[in-house]
Amino acid sequence: MLSERAKNIKPSPTLAIDAKAKAMKAAGVDVVNFGVGEPDFDTPENIKEAAIKAIKDGFTKYTPVGGIDPLKDAIIEKFRKDNGLEYSREEVIVSCGAKHSLYNIAQALYGNGDEVIIPAPYWVSYPDQVILNDATPVFVKTYEKDKFILKADALKSHITKKTKAIILNSPSNPTGLTYDRKTLEDIASIALEHNLYVISDEIYEKLTYNGFVHTSIASLGSEIKNRTLIVNGLSKAYAMTGWRIGYTAGPKDIIKAMTNIQSQSTSNPTSIAQKAAVEALTGPQDFIKTMLAEFDKRRKYLVSELNSIPGISCLTPTGAFYAFPNTSKLYGKQADGKKISSSSGLALHLLEKANVALVPGDAFGNDNHIRLSYATSMENIGKGVKRIREAVSGLK
Repeated sequence: MLSERAKNIKPSPTLAIDAKAKAMKAAGVDVVNFGVGEPDFDTPENIKEAAIKAIKDGFTKYTPVGGIDPLKDAIIEKFRKDNGLEYSREEVIVSCGAKHSLYNIAQALYGNGDEVIIPAPYWVSYPDQVILNDATPVFVKTYEKDKFILKADALKSHITKKTKAIILNSPSNPTGLTYDRKTLEDIASIALEHNLYVISDEIYEKLTYNGFVHTSIASLGSEIKNRTLIVNGLSKAYAMTGWRIGYTAGPKDIIKAMTNIQSQSTSNPTSIAQKAAVEALTGPQDFIKTMLAEFDKRRKYLVSELNSIPGISCLTPTGAFYAFPNTSKLYGKQADGKKISSSSGLALHLLEKANVALVPGDAFGNDNHIRLSYATSMENIGKGVKRIREAVSGLK
């Protein structure tokens, strides 16, 4: 029999949508896939060459569990240069992707009776990782009128004696929106007042627009730095999703616990991918600017097109590569005698009738919205939006 833990966990909705879309494509259906959060750019050549060299040099054995020193040093330098933060090797762990980093944190910090505050909408894995570690996710609703930013009063009203941590994600998946410095200062003050940990997921840090400057909450002072675990990785900024390299920086005792946990689960991240990650962080950074410029064009076009469709409205994202349009005005309408009553119903209708794959907002804790990734070509975006427009116009 399955454990209760296994019974309580659902598969990732984003990956489930992507799998269905790929199955349709394999069957010969022309599907436009806005579902998966993965850059459509190839990993830069210099990074691939570093991996090939590692193979040829025989760098194919076990490494230290928490990552090789050259990679830790490159991460430390990245924090110093980008965030004004100083860390030692003992305060950094390299894991098999940012998702693995977050799970290691959950294993090290959460326990039975603990509560973890998660602003909604949220990335799909946050609640399940909390549940898998016998703690309770506490959702704090955020609002479109506030650009989905967690407000101080709302945060305070959800803190109890059981609250252990807050999870922040900026730039955000799914909204594509970002936290300003003043809001982070307010959250940091509350976290310190209540002796809470802050888990700051900054995987989209380098993907921001219109001159927005990312602020890491840990950079706001030594006290909050000592209560913060920063999660980041190589997947998004360097188009290295399949390489599975993420990392965490934080208090030495927690990083040590995470390393011990990792030693009993995955052991070290792939040796070859670690060498590639060193090159990603220390080599030329021009690729990010090129990719970001293309994402920016797609962002503007997609949001403009979505806002021109009757019944759909969309805030302009300031980071990541997602649009999170409000589609609630379409609910209650019908297609072929079948009523659309939720984001899941709309997503299924668009997949089956328009051959467009996207993720329903209820997967992220907000049923009034859907998520589209613009990490796909302008051609696909144009074709997909046209199909959405036609499918929506057919709703009565």
